[in-house]
Amino acid sequence: MMNKLVLVLFLSFFMITSCEYEDNKSDAYGNFEATEVIVSAQASGQLIQFTPEEGLELYQNEIVGLIDTVVLDLNKKLLEQQKITIASQYNNLNSEIDVLKQQLKNTKVNQQRIQKMFKSGAATQKQVDDVDGMVDLVKKQIIAINTKRDNVSDQINGVNVQIDQINEALSKCHIKNPTAGTVLVKYAETGEITGVGRPLYKIADLSEMKLKAYISGSQLPNVKIGQEVEVLFDKSEKENTTVNGIVSWISQTAEFTPKTIQTKKERVNLVYAIKILVKNDGAIKIGMPGELNFK
Repeated sequence: MMNKLVLVLFLSFFMITSCEYEDNKSDAYGNFEATEVIVSAQASGQLIQFTPEEGLELYQNEIVGLIDTVVLDLNKKLLEQQKITIASQYNNLNSEIDVLKQQLKNTKVNQQRIQKMFKSGAATQKQVDDVDGMVDLVKKQIIAINTKRDNVSDQINGVNVQIDQINEALSKCHIKNPTAGTVLVKYAETGEITGVGRPLYKIADLSEMKLKAYISGSQLPNVKIGQEVEVLFDKSEKENTTVNGIVSWISQTAEFTPKTIQTKKERVNLVYAIKILVKNDGAIKIGMPGELNFK
């Protein structure tokens, strides 16, 4: 009789405990993540300056490093000198055109005079032909020099394009931080030789974190983007910290439950991934487990 009573009490306690456990169970589980950006070099050469350090907070568009620009600077100076030389040719051609235009003006005056003299019989046909030929010659000379000047102008434009290309290359030597955040990993050091596409450091904005969790198909109809939810993460071994979060993304594709966060029995179930945006005061770390409850 005593054994039966003990068994009944044990089963009752187990059922109550199980119910309490089920009541305390969160609606979904997952891990926190951040949008990580790997910043790579856009030029090749030696890192003359490089200031990022792991844990350092950087501003957007902050200059954090410099790749050697000596060769580019020399090439730019050479092109600028070429441009000056070509520009002087352009100016000389302008002067020649001005002289020819004045010559043409004078020749036309002489042409009109001879034509009047020819009409009155004071000039010969040869004189008329000579002055007409002189006018045509000066006109052709002006056209030829204009063509030459256009070619020189094209050369100047070509040099300008090359200078613009070097300016663009020089700008890429200045390493600009693309987004505000905290440096997570540093891959390079001052003095090293880098190349185009080589990773320099990894950065992420930790002021906002995303809890990537998984919900069942039965929960999906009740979840909407922009919905406010309750997010929990470990404060201590027995306590949780509770904050508010906003549903920012819902997967359109079902997938199997990740084996790392669920039991073997649950891993065969199809679930949908969601992301919850949470403000972070520094307590939440990348990879930390979290839970959520729908309000």
